[in-house]
Amino acid sequence: MLNYVVGPILFVVLSYALYRQIIHQPDLESKAKRILECWKNPLLYASVIMVAGNWGLETLKWKWLIQPLEQIPFGKALKGVLAGCSITMLTPNRIGEYGGRVLFLNPENRINAIPLTILGSMCQLCITFYAGSIGLFFLKRNESFSTGFMKTIHYGEIIQLISFCICIFLTAFIFGSRQLSRILMRWPLLKKANGFLNAIAQFSAKQMLRVLFVSFLRYSVFILQYVLLLKVMEVDMELGLTISLLSVFYLLLALAPTIGFTELPLRAGAAVYLLGQFHSNVIGIEAATFGIWLINLVLPAIAGTLVLWKIKLTK
Repeated sequence: MLNYVVGPILFVVLSYALYRQIIHQPDLESKAKRILECWKNPLLYASVIMVAGNWGLETLKWKWLIQPLEQIPFGKALKGVLAGCSITMLTPNRIGEYGGRVLFLNPENRINAIPLTILGSMCQLCITFYAGSIGLFFLKRNESFSTGFMKTIHYGEIIQLISFCICIFLTAFIFGSRQLSRILMRWPLLKKANGFLNAIAQFSAKQMLRVLFVSFLRYSVFILQYVLLLKVMEVDMELGLTISLLSVFYLLLALAPTIGFTELPLRAGAAVYLLGQFHSNVIGIEAATFGIWLINLVLPAIAGTLVLWKIKLTK
């Protein structure tokens, strides 16, 4: 009986949480009106269609990573990714995606698949921090940004230093797991972490570059989605400036601790603070941020809850 109750309960809890999150948005009526006014704009539909590319690339990446453990068809891998997207909306910093994905693997492979799933997240995070660091570098040359973000709050230089250190750590970890595994073997208390490293160490540098490239493609997709929605909402800025600002925006989101269904205010606040220094259309910025959150996170999460209805979670 429990097998057929957990899925619907998760669907109801997630739907209610998202509903509460949406109705408490400031200027919700203005944002909704702005979105409805733009429904005929083809750029809006292009951004929505690109959701398939976003999660399709994530599915392909995960499918590649778990190949040493289990060969699964793309459709089954997609179900796992959507299920993870659903569960992660209710967990801090999206850690729930690991549990959601491994449900679609054979029981004997689930534990071993967790480090491989974490590796995929680390590759995506690596791209986010590299792009954000580059974006900060270019924005430092802009006087408006320098006097606003870099000097007034004094966080710019600190964030740039943290981002640079994280980039180095992630790169060293992804490509140096074999060497790190040998070092840990010398310490009895750290041997338990060796299994995690061995799972990662089986990938060659060429294979990891392929995974990083797919992560870069996915990052490019949701940057382009945001650019298109900003155009739809009449937030027109120079393309290079927009991309730099969005790269810093995603960098800040990666640094901030959040829970999936409560992160919309953080997204809206960060977007308005960054992009609002260069464009006065605050409602347009907030509407674009709301739209990205809705199509990239909420809709896949709802699809994931429907997928979970059919799986026996008690196993």
